[in-house]
Amino acid sequence: MKWIGAFTGAIVAVLLLRGFLWASCLIPSTGMAPTLLQGERLIVNQWSYGLRTPLMKWFGYHRWHEKSITRGEVVLFNNPGNFKEPVIDRRELFISRCAGIPGDTLLVDSTFLLITQPPGKKGLLKSLYSYPDTLEMRLVSILTRLGLEADAPLDTTSQTHIRAFDVYQYNRLKASMKGPVWLRPMNEPGQRQVYPIVVPGKGRAVRVYPWNILLLRNTLVLHEGKKASIQNETLYVDGRPTQHCIFTKDYYWMCANQTRIPSDSRLFGLVPKDHIIGRAGFIWFSKEPYSGPLKGYRWDRLFHSIN
Repeated sequence: MKWIGAFTGAIVAVLLLRGFLWASCLIPSTGMAPTLLQGERLIVNQWSYGLRTPLMKWFGYHRWHEKSITRGEVVLFNNPGNFKEPVIDRRELFISRCAGIPGDTLLVDSTFLLITQPPGKKGLLKSLYSYPDTLEMRLVSILTRLGLEADAPLDTTSQTHIRAFDVYQYNRLKASMKGPVWLRPMNEPGQRQVYPIVVPGKGRAVRVYPWNILLLRNTLVLHEGKKASIQNETLYVDGRPTQHCIFTKDYYWMCANQTRIPSDSRLFGLVPKDHIIGRAGFIWFSKEPYSGPLKGYRWDRLFHSIN
């Protein structure tokens, strides 16, 4: 009986620790490489943003000692796109990096791929310009010769680079170029389109535009319990046309490290606060997939903290 009691107590203790303090999860893909590698197991701190009440089917959503999420943190959350499962904590687990918090304005292209914004600086308003990646060194040379300080490229994931310049900088660069001007303003015909996306916050109004209307409609239906539809490029909420949406929850924009694998907000949209579980803490196990029982262990990554 003593052994049975000890064994039962150990099981209860593990379940309590897993439900109230930490959670362990497996990385099944390469979407978060090189921060997280396929085959690694993580410990997630469930108190990092306030403890979400377990067993949500019975107790609903509550969060004790609620804290804010910081941009750049690696976050574990339930799949917000699984509308077939009504209970949030029974949905699949995703892990991504938080790229946008409530109130942020993000720049995305037509596929909702995030384009890093220029840092906020005082001075003239800056616009986005694209140019071929083969001309990067030539542009740097011109900037150096003119003595112009410019931000680093905002996007280098394709054969086209993107930089931000104010009117003064652009006019000086244009005058210094011999032959055709190869700095092209964004959002012109034939150019990569860039759009601003506002991350909704509780009680905040978000303006409806053609590029965010579907995102807002899906968010209202899936997470706000609204009847929303799109008719003739107009958003209708509870049967009424609207140009602004007001939300009852805080939302976040999540991004995978690998842009080729859309296992992030490009796939499932905005992530509401009630889907957030906690911040990834450290790696406690790392092994290459399909490497056999005695090979493939990444010993140098054990107990590696996640940044």
